[in-house]
Amino acid sequence: MQRLPLAHLPTPLEPAPRLSEALGAEIQVKRDDCTGLALGGNKARKLEWLLADALARGCDTLVTAGGAQSNFCRMTAAAAARTGLGCELVLAGDAPGRATGNLVLDALFGATLHFAGAHDWRMLEAQVAEIAQKLGPRAYPMPIGGASPVGALAYVEAGEELMGQCDAPPDWVVVADGSGGTHAGLLVGLPPQVRILGVDVARPPQPHVDRIPQLAAEAAALAGRPGPQGEVIVVDHTGPHYAAITDECREAVRLAARTEGLLLDPVYTGKALAGLAAAIREGRVTGRVVFWHTGGAPALFAEEFARF
Repeated sequence: MQRLPLAHLPTPLEPAPRLSEALGAEIQVKRDDCTGLALGGNKARKLEWLLADALARGCDTLVTAGGAQSNFCRMTAAAAARTGLGCELVLAGDAPGRATGNLVLDALFGATLHFAGAHDWRMLEAQVAEIAQKLGPRAYPMPIGGASPVGALAYVEAGEELMGQCDAPPDWVVVADGSGGTHAGLLVGLPPQVRILGVDVARPPQPHVDRIPQLAAEAAALAGRPGPQGEVIVVDHTGPHYAAITDECREAVRLAARTEGLLLDPVYTGKALAGLAAAIREGRVTGRVVFWHTGGAPALFAEEFARF
């Protein structure tokens, strides 16, 4: 299977000396916030594979779901606009009185928005299936976050990209876990001696922690690679619910901004850095660390997250 080029690749791997000093570990940042499409983020990589599959199947409309400030929905809308496809997005909660953050961009890219009222991920994906069925066989439904074996192929490739940028393999790669597809792909693309710390920002039924090994195995089969050998290591930093901003997340967002001029978001990467900071303090993570920046900065401009 060939991917459809959408992203600026390879993304940079940058040292973070002042952040390293603040946290007490040697940290580099893998800048997937610099993938280019629709202000960047890790979903551009997944959409390269997913859109290639959709176009190969003769589909004309993309259908997916997520939270109101979903990065995957924002980037799906942009990818659809770039390739001339329709886009239907099912978003959690009720329509706001005023669009902010990613919602502004969803509309700007021409997506049709369906507000589900509910916040239950299973209900959102059920609505995706219902809309796709109504649209017919040329609709291309995608799971939340693009967490399918096809989507995970992107991070098999990304893991290999990272290894080509490193003088020696890092001890740890740290990534936010929402739907689990990025983590699953990295399990295949990185050598087994590189441990991956997933920071769960969504809690059950997301990120399907038990499903990550199976998703990785299916992606490995598609890539013609051996199955994953590394352990699935996940710590929780969701807070009371998905997209609830915690004090630790606020502190992490401020720390990245004020040490490295690096913008993190309050839903994913801010919580991932908070989880990394805790793991370093507890002695769980030591040595050389790559913090995988998966993007999401537009959420900083959402009304509910704008106070830092």
